[in-house]
Amino acid sequence: MGGVIGKADTPKKAWVPESKLEAKMVEALQRRASGGSKMKSFNSIILKFPKIDKSFQKCKSIFEQFDEDSNHVIDKEELRHCFNKLEISFSEEEINDLFEACDINDDMGIKFNEFIVLLCLVHLLKDDPAAQLAKAKMGMPDLETTFETLVDAFVFLDKNKDGHVSKSEMVDAINETASGERSSGQIAMKRFEEMDWDKNGMVNFKEFLFAFTRWVGIDEMDDEDDDEAGEEKA
Repeated sequence: MGGVIGKADTPKKAWVPESKLEAKMVEALQRRASGGSKMKSFNSIILKFPKIDKSFQKCKSIFEQFDEDSNHVIDKEELRHCFNKLEISFSEEEINDLFEACDINDDMGIKFNEFIVLLCLVHLLKDDPAAQLAKAKMGMPDLETTFETLVDAFVFLDKNKDGHVSKSEMVDAINETASGERSSGQIAMKRFEEMDWDKNGMVNFKEFLFAFTRWVGIDEMDDEDDDEAGEEKA
């Protein structure tokens, strides 16, 4: 299932099981799934959007810590330097994989919305005591609840606990909320299409996170910030 490749012109965006980072994501999600999800419906996820948006905006200060040259993007060297400084034990390969996974525009820089996804992946992959101390230094403890909510939401959607969300699982999740409504199927498909940006019929955790940042308005906020910065420079 993980080997399904989408369109030929977007191989990078398809799920690549050979990636150690992505394999670890699936393993971590399956461990979390063994404990079940606190989410009761898709609507319960939607109701958390305002609170999640507010929490995401608190990531700005952490983003600025990583963005050492204040150019509004985090390059690979800045990411490597900050992980080393905070003693978060990622290997060089893992840092490269994290950077490439979150740099969806291939512009060699992590923008704010991409940084939120990166932080959530760090939360998922690093939950040992040493990592908890490192994240405390970075100011992440207040964000842990938000990131755990996102993990829990994905686990709720991933009914068969294989680390991916399929179209049928998305339909089931929507139908649990909107049983009997003719529009429920259309809503499910729209939400699924917003997540499945490589169009391979399966949504991994990273795709889910990027869709979530758009749902709560982070992309729009980030673009506005960039426009304002450009106006100030002009």
